[in-house]
Amino acid sequence: MSARERNLAELAALLRARLVERRRAAAGAGEGGGADLREAVRQLVDEEAVLLGAGDREEIAARIVRDSVGLGPLEVLLADPAVEEVMVNGPDTVYVERGGRVEATGVRFADEEELRNAIERILAPLGRRVDELSPMVDARLADGSRVNVVIPPLAIDGPLVSIRRFGARRPGADELVALGTLSRAQRRTLQAAVAGHRSILVSGGTGSGKTTLLNALSGFIGPAERVVTIEDAAELRLQQPHVVRLESRPAGVEGRGEVTIRDLLRNALRMRPDRIVIGEVRGPEALDLLTALNTGHDGALSTVHANSPADALSRLETLALMAGLGLPHAAVAEQIQRGIDLVVHLERRADGGRVVTEIAEVVRAAGTTAVRTIAAP
Repeated sequence: MSARERNLAELAALLRARLVERRRAAAGAGEGGGADLREAVRQLVDEEAVLLGAGDREEIAARIVRDSVGLGPLEVLLADPAVEEVMVNGPDTVYVERGGRVEATGVRFADEEELRNAIERILAPLGRRVDELSPMVDARLADGSRVNVVIPPLAIDGPLVSIRRFGARRPGADELVALGTLSRAQRRTLQAAVAGHRSILVSGGTGSGKTTLLNALSGFIGPAERVVTIEDAAELRLQQPHVVRLESRPAGVEGRGEVTIRDLLRNALRMRPDRIVIGEVRGPEALDLLTALNTGHDGALSTVHANSPADALSRLETLALMAGLGLPHAAVAEQIQRGIDLVVHLERRADGGRVVTEIAEVVRAAGTTAVRTIAAP
């Protein structure tokens, strides 16, 4: 940070403190808030920083508003459309992801209190809170971005914030071909599979592009079909005219009111779906999904974290057994063989690119569940 930027930041912090004092005094005298915040800030800066140029005064006013009602220093990063994710590792360290690459930024919070204030401004409109009793929170912002917060004592070096951004529109299959994520042959294979109501599981690691590909695959669903989407945080942007979107809900401060993916999936089966799209299978809802796929609800799409197609099926099996119904291993394996048709595996390359490395068909071999590659890059 240059000397000029440091001086402007210090002056903005000083004037912001004076603004707070003024508005508190006005409220205590029963005068209400007076002018709106932006106008009050502009008046204060014009009075107290009259010797500065118009550009510097405008920058100071923007800083005060940003630190009062916005996300503080993060506003600069979130204004950049190329930023895919913002990662705050305490008040002094902020990283961003651009084009699949993680890089450090020069953005800093003045102290931990400023960072905590920004966190409060993020969560307050969502009706969520984070404190020592509930030191972790995962929520969705109004623009669809996902925010995750962890504070001390769980976060040793200060509050942690991750904001994963999702554009208003996601790339379709043709755009993924242009980006190199899909080959033309893979695109044709997947289009035929979705149109043929084959159930598809998209696997890969964190940030490999599973949700983006899932969204692109949904574009192959016919416009006359009724689609029910189920997600922890609503990230999908389906273009079909008949889409019903469901989102899970965590328990409130009192520990009540939780609605899980499993609850939503069970209810979705009563909503006459032609297709069920689950953002990610990560718990005992895997058993309900397999049950649905084996009782006439074919053509489902979902994602799972895994290192390969074979690992994806093993993980799905483990998650289904977590339902705790005492089903034998063989019965769950049989449901996977009959319910899942294809596994599409994604990987993120060192250069940040996402690539479909394998499309595998689920088969039965030597009495066990296996996969057979039907399309590679």
